[in-house]
Amino acid sequence: MSFCVLPSGAKILENVTLPACLMGLEGDLIQTNLTIADGKITSTDAGASAETVIPRFDMKGAMVFPCFVDMHTHLDKGHIWPRASNPDGSFMGALNTVRADHGNWTAEDVAARMDFALRCAYAHGTKAIRTHIDSLDNLAASSFGVIAEMQDRWRGKIELQASCLVAVDRIFRDEGDFPAIAKIVAEGGHTLGSVTYPVPDLKERLLDFFHFAILYDLDVDFHVDETDDPTSDTLRTIAETVLELGFKNAVTVGHCCSISVMPEETANEIIALVAEAGLNVVSLPMCNMYLQDRTPGRTPRWRGVTMAHELKAAGVNVSFASDNTRDPFYAYGDLDMIEVMREATRICHLDHGRTDWAEAFLTNPARACGFDAPSLTVGAPADLVLCNARNWTELFARPQADRVVLRDGDPIDRSLPSYSELDQIVSKSHV
Repeated sequence: MSFCVLPSGAKILENVTLPACLMGLEGDLIQTNLTIADGKITSTDAGASAETVIPRFDMKGAMVFPCFVDMHTHLDKGHIWPRASNPDGSFMGALNTVRADHGNWTAEDVAARMDFALRCAYAHGTKAIRTHIDSLDNLAASSFGVIAEMQDRWRGKIELQASCLVAVDRIFRDEGDFPAIAKIVAEGGHTLGSVTYPVPDLKERLLDFFHFAILYDLDVDFHVDETDDPTSDTLRTIAETVLELGFKNAVTVGHCCSISVMPEETANEIIALVAEAGLNVVSLPMCNMYLQDRTPGRTPRWRGVTMAHELKAAGVNVSFASDNTRDPFYAYGDLDMIEVMREATRICHLDHGRTDWAEAFLTNPARACGFDAPSLTVGAPADLVLCNARNWTELFARPQADRVVLRDGDPIDRSLPSYSELDQIVSKSHV
């Protein structure tokens, strides 16, 4: 049950607690009033509207956020765990299991799982998502067709972007599958994507990749160095290539794990290049904690995440996102950005020092992807998440399962779909 009951229509939420950075102000948390009318925030003044007939509700310090942006997900993989579990929790175990399951990815199968995931995200308070789409094994045409269907079905509720996902050593300008995949991406107005890791001809493969990004005027999104191998430094080559080409469209790099286990001098050199090239970095702390430094019978020594603090200090646009949900790469998760924010805060120590880390779950990913920036300023949509917590420690101490989500100022039904709905899709007996 929600911690409060609010009506549809105009209202004044008194005594709410807002992150100052989401109001364009300095400081940490601010207590004020929010006036909502015609689906928008019309006032953030604690002394305003004293004589109005609009209903008033004392929120007793409840924290309020704009609806969230989840910029790195895998909706096509989501929820296959019951039929395709990771045998040992390793990265290679995940990779091999997903590849083996590709044969089950009909349009009907992907659509059912993708819609289920979007229903979860919507109920938790997310309004914009970018998903990566496995595009080899003849999947691109079918899965991007499902994306078009979901964009139409969820229009006005969740803005949905997609990025192809192709191993860098499969990218060639004049042969193989990638030219056709790039055309599908361009025709749908999507993002060009790849997974990079050390290969002897990495620079040539990246040049072929950027050939299509330039040809079709596309933003790009990479999975980068998702490993604890300190010699894996494809992030450096991506940044150097962007600078050499003068590529001006948005470039996002996800994971970037290996930089955290490199010598500090080497890591600092790469961070400087990333900043100079204007790359957007997205960290996936829950998935990386699950996969990285996993050895049977051995306690992990490393948290698996990238150097978020150092990148941010260098001026890099840093975000956090969900990544995988209930698939071989991550057995858990529910596309809940409050969970991501809570776990990222614990894993990456975002809880002392800077007071603007909330932007990494809202405005930063929106900027990286080109979504409208979430805001709590006057004129912003009243797409809000209200939590029964008055400060950060209360927020992160509990899952906020009783949160209230407003869209256009009106409360939504936050009921989550039952996993049993997917039984006929993902059960092993059905495959």
